[in-house]
Amino acid sequence: MSGANWVELVFLLALLVISTPLLGNYMVKVYGNKKAPGDRFFLPIERAIYRVCGIDPESEQRWTTYVLSMLAFTVVGIVFTYVILRVQGHLPFNPDHRKDVTPALSFNTAISFGTNTNWQNYAGESTMSHLSQMLGLVWHQFISAAVGMALAAAFIRALVRRGQTTLGNFWVDTIRSSLRILLPISFVFAFIFMSQGTIENFHAIKSANTVAVQSVDAKGATTASQSIPGGPVASMLPIEGLGDNGGGFFNANGAHPFQMPNPIVAVLYLWLLLMIPFAFPWTFGKMVGSMRQGFVVLTAMTVLFSIGLLTVVGFEGKGNPKLVPAGVSQAATATHPGGNLEGKDTRLGSTLSAMEANSITATSTGTTNSAHESFTPIGGTVPLFQILLGEVDPGGTGTGLYGMLIMVFISVFIAGLMVGRTPEYLGKKIQGPEVKLTALYILVLPFSVLALAGTSVVIHAGLRSLLSSGTHGLTEITYAFASGAHNNGSAFAGLSGNTAWYNTTLGLNMLVGRFALIIPALAIAGSLARKHPVPASAGTLRTDTPLFTGMLVLVTIIITGLTYFPVLALGPFAEHFTGKF
Repeated sequence: MSGANWVELVFLLALLVISTPLLGNYMVKVYGNKKAPGDRFFLPIERAIYRVCGIDPESEQRWTTYVLSMLAFTVVGIVFTYVILRVQGHLPFNPDHRKDVTPALSFNTAISFGTNTNWQNYAGESTMSHLSQMLGLVWHQFISAAVGMALAAAFIRALVRRGQTTLGNFWVDTIRSSLRILLPISFVFAFIFMSQGTIENFHAIKSANTVAVQSVDAKGATTASQSIPGGPVASMLPIEGLGDNGGGFFNANGAHPFQMPNPIVAVLYLWLLLMIPFAFPWTFGKMVGSMRQGFVVLTAMTVLFSIGLLTVVGFEGKGNPKLVPAGVSQAATATHPGGNLEGKDTRLGSTLSAMEANSITATSTGTTNSAHESFTPIGGTVPLFQILLGEVDPGGTGTGLYGMLIMVFISVFIAGLMVGRTPEYLGKKIQGPEVKLTALYILVLPFSVLALAGTSVVIHAGLRSLLSSGTHGLTEITYAFASGAHNNGSAFAGLSGNTAWYNTTLGLNMLVGRFALIIPALAIAGSLARKHPVPASAGTLRTDTPLFTGMLVLVTIIITGLTYFPVLALGPFAEHFTGKF
């Protein structure tokens, strides 16, 4: 790593150390209905929204009603976006006269953004109108993130409440998440990014003459002109990261200079996407009345995140081993960023690209500033493994917290089996119904990912989209379905996903990944909320110790390893050990 890379890393860590307690304490007040900063400004707006929408903020919901509200809200939003994309050619704010999006691509895109996946089987600047980007897509980036945060708040309440049947009000939690957290932070960062060079306009594509030949057109003639796109990018970029969405305005996404103009924006963007997920364990500790419990979750997240970060930065920083025999220097110098630079933006270098690859897959963001396909085999394994891990270190906006708490339940269950006691967490017994729902939670996505990936490697419709064959091709397909099922949205690169087969199967995969996890998670929450805590005894397993933290980390890794090791062994591990890459 160069000196600049160390500065970037230390700066990012310092920002997270500052924001985690500040934002965590603020969210305690937001979701705990306590007096919070900004009440004088936000409360009148909230009341007006409640009045217009007919919402009773004092009315609470059972877990079933909470889930049904979420489902109805999400489905209406998906249909709304689908309609906008299908008729975008007839709507305003379309200076480049983009045509209506095809049914299959509209279906895939609407589901993708509605489920917080933001998988993009298209090039945004050449497919979507400005209105489609702003209204059809950015709207979902706020709402889908707010839904995840609302679900985390409901899950925390379930652990706190005793003998109750309600978890809060979905509509109130979602509105407060959007209005009090996502919108203000996004508003501030939009101006910061504009000051650094991220564009914000409603221009059509402009053609500029250049001093050198730029490209060859379809007829083989050389041209000395360049197409320069316009669009409201700076207002889209903050929520793309803050809401762990990842869907970008441009096809190149984080590597496009109009979106990510310099390393300063790149580091601030990493802070945005990690900010809320790392703050939620702090909020959890405060709301359950035990910061030690919050620190266990936060520490486990940090350890797993750091293992991935050190691995990918180390392997990418060493460079491509196949270039060493040729005498090619890949060391960092004053004029060369060093490391494996294939498929990377030289403005950002291998280290910042590796940092982002680990961060966007440890969360559910999916924004890429480099081609993961061009990473070294082990370097490319890290973002794939982070997704397969369940995106719990720290995970998405809210979803990461309750995903890690599911792993906590599994850990206490295993510990209970070892000593022959009914597992407990925060004084509440984890019994048969919770264990069955937990098993469903951890099994449904591997089944979806492996079944669809396995089908794709034996049918022509799946294979014809591959750029590479053999082990690398298997990784391309596995990554695509893992990214869709875990609502990440990043691509390994190489796979052409805009086909009937992948648009349909990935769309269905995203729905499974979103709702097949939310429903059992909220069912667990509803069951726990009804329980009364039991007094701790000499035989009670303490879940606020370093020992339990280590067990939680190991259980999380082992469960993922047992599930996915065969496909990893046939894919990236085979590439690494055979040297065929």
